[in-house]
Amino acid sequence: MSEDPQPESSALSDLKIASHAPLDDAQRAGRMKCTRCGCSRMFFCYSCGALVGLQPGDVPRVTLPVKIDIIKHPNETDGKSTAVQAKLLAPQDVTIYTYPCIPELDQSAENIVLVFPGPDAMSVEELWEYFCADGRPRVKRVKAEAESLRCPIQRVVFIDSTWNQTSRIITDERLQALPNVELKSRKTCFWRRQKGSPDTYLATIEAIYYFLKDLHCHYFCEYTGEYDNLLFFFSFLHKLINKAKQAAGKA
Repeated sequence: MSEDPQPESSALSDLKIASHAPLDDAQRAGRMKCTRCGCSRMFFCYSCGALVGLQPGDVPRVTLPVKIDIIKHPNETDGKSTAVQAKLLAPQDVTIYTYPCIPELDQSAENIVLVFPGPDAMSVEELWEYFCADGRPRVKRVKAEAESLRCPIQRVVFIDSTWNQTSRIITDERLQALPNVELKSRKTCFWRRQKGSPDTYLATIEAIYYFLKDLHCHYFCEYTGEYDNLLFFFSFLHKLINKAKQAAGKA
């Protein structure tokens, strides 16, 4: 069920990403003040969630098959968090909350899961069996018509926090009834890895991307890059930082 972690070089190399030309132009223009808070930023303001030096048409808009709620730890450093990237690229489907604020999670109205590892966590493949207890056969992938495609969940919750800080959120009684889903093992490409943590600890934007990709592969048709643009900023910054390391002789 699990798969070998991907090498860092290949994980981002085959993505179908929109042109990075606007980001190249914004980089050459340098840091600018955020129009909302006045802080000096490049590309976007991680505090306000606003584009900086870019127009809305400069960045891709991604439509997701489920709604995503991100619960951010209050001590998580904004500048190190990748959660805002998801909000900028899929604004209609992503909402960010700062703990102790948690969204209303009505499990009687929709199927909701929490992406978090644990002994009782299920895989993406097991979602259908867990939620569809009416005996209906699982919809076949690839050959199924668009109108017959069915996804067993409607909302997904992610926690944006260092692993050392997660216990405060994961033990909140408001989340206890949510079934947990664990992602397959993959290597992170994040350049700000948590000290002492394994390279399979993903950044929030990576976790969202891989979850949606796995969900699509199992409950829709063949994956053809539908959510690759969620890594629009991430892949550009990864390339930028790698170039800087190479120039400094640290790569």
